[in-house]
Amino acid sequence: MKLIELTWELVIGFVLLFLVVKVAGKKLIQQITPFTFISAIVLGELLGNALYDDHVHILYIIYSISLWGALLILVEYINQKWLAFRLIAEGKPTALIRNGVIDYEALKKARMTLNQLQSLLRRSETFSIREVAFCYLEADGALSILKKPPYQKTKREDFQFPSYAVHIPTTIIRDGKVLLDELRELGKDKAWLDHELRARGITDYKDVLIAEWLEDDGLFVQTYH
Repeated sequence: MKLIELTWELVIGFVLLFLVVKVAGKKLIQQITPFTFISAIVLGELLGNALYDDHVHILYIIYSISLWGALLILVEYINQKWLAFRLIAEGKPTALIRNGVIDYEALKKARMTLNQLQSLLRRSETFSIREVAFCYLEADGALSILKKPPYQKTKREDFQFPSYAVHIPTTIIRDGKVLLDELRELGKDKAWLDHELRARGITDYKDVLIAEWLEDDGLFVQTYH
């Protein structure tokens, strides 16, 4: 009898979850925000906990999932109607890079490190910060990137420029600390780095937010402003 009851609960719970996702929209999966992320977890927990609690009747499962789904739909409706509520529920994009310069304060407010920013940029086929004109952190955690004109794909495709060797940029200073292993891989030393920084009016590594070397394009340095 317990197996039959569990089977009914699973089937009904599955159908209800399917209906909630279909009605609430694909946003629960594809355009997830902190609110929808938490909502999806709670929705799954409501079913999961109810299934294995002998004191919870199947009617409670139907009621709890239906109510939670109705609240999700209500929030989405309000979200579409009132901009002020949308800003509270979803937030707004955060500019991490403006005019090619990293906004370090925005980076800290987003609780993101330089390593994480560089990793997300690489996933968007952007291997150097110098390529970026503007970069926004969206509400769902994705990056929206506008590259500087020389690095936009259409430039080479439209004019069919001849191909050339591709080099990967190497970060040699991050958060004011010299990455000695990367420096050695480039065949350079701290004396060379000191000379390059002094040429830019920088005397202390701690003043440097990020510095990276790219073959054929030289050293890119950004300090804490």
